[in-house]
Amino acid sequence: MKEYVKSFLKDFEYQEKDANFLYASFCRIVLNEKANALFNEAIQMYKDNIKCDYGKVLALSKEAGECVNVHEYTAGLLVFICLSKHLKELYKERGLSDELFHNSVLDLRYKLEECKLVKGIVGSFVAWWFPGFFDLTRFAFGRLQFELTEFAADSYEKDGKSLKRGDTVIGVHIPRTETPIDKKSCDDAYNQAKEFFKDKITNNDIAFVCHSWLLYSKTLNVFPEKTNTRRFASEFEILLDTHDDIGVYNDAWRLYDMDYTGSVEDYPENTSMRRAYKQYLLEGGRTGEGYGVFFAK
Repeated sequence: MKEYVKSFLKDFEYQEKDANFLYASFCRIVLNEKANALFNEAIQMYKDNIKCDYGKVLALSKEAGECVNVHEYTAGLLVFICLSKHLKELYKERGLSDELFHNSVLDLRYKLEECKLVKGIVGSFVAWWFPGFFDLTRFAFGRLQFELTEFAADSYEKDGKSLKRGDTVIGVHIPRTETPIDKKSCDDAYNQAKEFFKDKITNNDIAFVCHSWLLYSKTLNVFPEKTNTRRFASEFEILLDTHDDIGVYNDAWRLYDMDYTGSVEDYPENTSMRRAYKQYLLEGGRTGEGYGVFFAK
């Protein structure tokens, strides 16, 4: 497994400093008898059943890390890197492309970059998010990520097409990458996802849904005009809003690379979006999430 981890870090182009740190941390785990046994137990759980208890997988990796002073965020990322070896085999067995595998598993690196920015740790503080990729329900096509889900609103109709609660729809996720969410990239991703999932959607009208802080109706107009973020959000018709508690900003880390502290004045202003959103918060604006939909073209 050590050679696999080393090649994985190279193939997925982890920064050299991060790759060296992760590999050294993994070696510390496998060279300790107890830590290695715990890690192997987690890996075997996944091999036995891709619908395994991922909470236990992460608990085992955390315990293994504690044996050798490896942070739980680092150990959590490492265990999913190890699981990706079996995941790659599953992709081949099911006739899924190497490109799709690579695009989907890139999310591990994306989340590492977020963890470095927000927590200052080489690892992932949202490893609970990874199982969707590993149980073969979530996939990345180009710039976006997708998975089948149930329509969460009561009903929706537009242009002769309709949805009712519980209908199968395609959920959209926006990973944080170094590339923009421009229209061309998004349209290409939507088309790929539609083609990939179409045979699994029983209702006639294929629709995309997104549940995100970007779609919160009270902040849609806060985003600067002509930005990709505003264009992306505007494609969805917002059906539901979920409000954060007053005085709480759960998604501060997504935009400002820092946990919510209540000190809005401390948030950076180095982009137009950050400046606009900060001003909204300073003026007492409330935060939350929105749920939107649009029918596939």
